Amino acid sequence: MMFAASIQQVTKEYAMDGEVVRALRGVSLDIPEGDYLAIMGASGSGKSTLLNLLGCLDRPSAGTILLGTDDVSRLTDDELSEIRASRIGFVFQSYNLIPQLTVLENIEVPLYYQKRLSSSDRHRSQELADMVGLGDRLKHRPTQLSGGQQQRVAIARSLVNDPYFILADEPTGNLDSVTTEEILSLLGELNRQGKTIIMVTHEPDVGQRAKRIVRLKDGMVLSDKRLNGER
Repeated sequence: MMFAASIQQVTKEYAMDGEVVRALRGVSLDIPEGDYLAIMGASGSGKSTLLNLLGCLDRPSAGTILLGTDDVSRLTDDELSEIRASRIGFVFQSYNLIPQLTVLENIEVPLYYQKRLSSSDRHRSQELADMVGLGDRLKHRPTQLSGGQQQRVAIARSLVNDPYFILADEPTGNLDSVTTEEILSLLGELNRQGKTIIMVTHEPDVGQRAKRIVRLKDGMVLSDKRLNGER
């Protein structure tokens, strides 16, 4: 079995006010390619820390993190930046779009970071805009879009480099119930097409849309459960 990501005995410690805070305590987690994983837990359980480590935004204090077959646990800042740009698609609660750019330009942002934007890249960006239902709004700017439309742009942007996985941080947190359903349906369809999705959420109904729920408590894995007969 091929893994999009594998975490082995990972700990993360922070120094705060002269004390050591153990945010993660020996977490091990394998995420097969094509999985749809929801990470859940109370505030302070370690969700954000695990998210940052999977997204190569931080390094573990101990343990190993593999993306595909590459150990990213001890990479330099520049190497981590390259990994983030080329192998991970990010979808945030607050969308994180650039207001001055159009829909198409926002989708293409990861390509700029890699200093590449060929005609085939531009064509792929347009195809992704079509896929998320925004092919007729390529020249619109974020302020001209609804929250749901902005999140669709963020999802298209997360796919432009064909990443190992999409890392979705509370992707429906700012959306109403109807738009939440639309975004979750889109994520579900992407997963059915084979894309690996790792989603952090505090909403039980949203978590139930995944194939698997991992619950954290006090920096440790409390439970790891497949849903709806998934294996």
